[in-house]
Amino acid sequence: MDENRGEANRGGQIRGTAGGTASVPLSVLDLVTVGAGRTASQALRTGVDIARLAERRGFHRFWVAEHHSMPGVASSSPAVILAHLAAHTERIRLGSGGVMLPNHAPLVIAEQFGTLEAMAPGRVDLGLGRAPGTDGATAAALRRTDRLNEGADDFPQQLAELTRFLDDDFPDGHPYARIHAVPGPVQATSPGGVQSPARPPVWLLGSSGFSARLAGVLGLPFAFAHHFSARNTVPALDLYRESFEPSAVLDAPYALIGVSALAADEEREARRQVLTGALSMVRLRTGRPGLVPSPEEADAYDFSPMEREFVDSWLADVIHGTADEVRSGLDALAKRTGADELMITANAHGGEARLRSYELIADAYGLPDPG
Repeated sequence: MDENRGEANRGGQIRGTAGGTASVPLSVLDLVTVGAGRTASQALRTGVDIARLAERRGFHRFWVAEHHSMPGVASSSPAVILAHLAAHTERIRLGSGGVMLPNHAPLVIAEQFGTLEAMAPGRVDLGLGRAPGTDGATAAALRRTDRLNEGADDFPQQLAELTRFLDDDFPDGHPYARIHAVPGPVQATSPGGVQSPARPPVWLLGSSGFSARLAGVLGLPFAFAHHFSARNTVPALDLYRESFEPSAVLDAPYALIGVSALAADEEREARRQVLTGALSMVRLRTGRPGLVPSPEEADAYDFSPMEREFVDSWLADVIHGTADEVRSGLDALAKRTGADELMITANAHGGEARLRSYELIADAYGLPDPG
């Protein structure tokens, strides 16, 4: 990385500012969930509606995640979705939470996110994960190889290559020294070039210690998937902070955590809504992925004792209830983990419940409402 360019923006595109009475910045993670009786088109329109609401109410960033071969999750192409969101928003930061680096050639990711940066200058984040975002067979189809562990083990090397493409700074003599990710910094150094040399900040994502340590050693921001790996949250964040070395990107650690949270006007309704996501997870974990069931279907489902145990455990890590109850839960989690930012994901069958949840949470924290 160009040290001068990095120092000029040290943490500037990473650190958020808490709004209202929130102790840390609040952001949104959208999985573009598709409910039973709904279409992917409707799910994508809901994503736009949520992004606009988040922007209007002062949430810091809006990320989408890469998943594959899951009927109830329409976020297989984060770059495409982010381009769509960029056309419908003006200020909120947009990013991937994340792109699964082993599934893609680093040059392709650099080109995609260079294009996004050109579309929405100064507000694009590139979050990277090392998991496949799907099952092994689908990962093999994506990568055109069945040597999946090799891809995960090569993650640091792939990350280094991607960073070189983003910064356009392969050393002389490197096989890729004459290859440039476009749009990108090379356009600023070409005769007559006026392209901005800025590029999206890289985040590392994880649900265990590997990416936590790597993010710390490299001095990068770190995002932890508390929403599906809650027991590992504090150990991973501790490891990240202990491993952290100041860099041209950050002079101190910065960690956000993904949090499942849903607020409703009544506690009973919140429970009813989050049960749909829990049933989806039961089906996913037992090899039966499908569309997100309706609240009526979830209410009527006859859970086996083993499934009920899983649901109770799953919902214990989903903050849900009235707006005040959700605010209290989020505040307690931020205090317990020391997270620098909370990224909220609301999993429910319909877009109406998710939109209402974000509105209620914004109200609970007194986030601005320009109307």
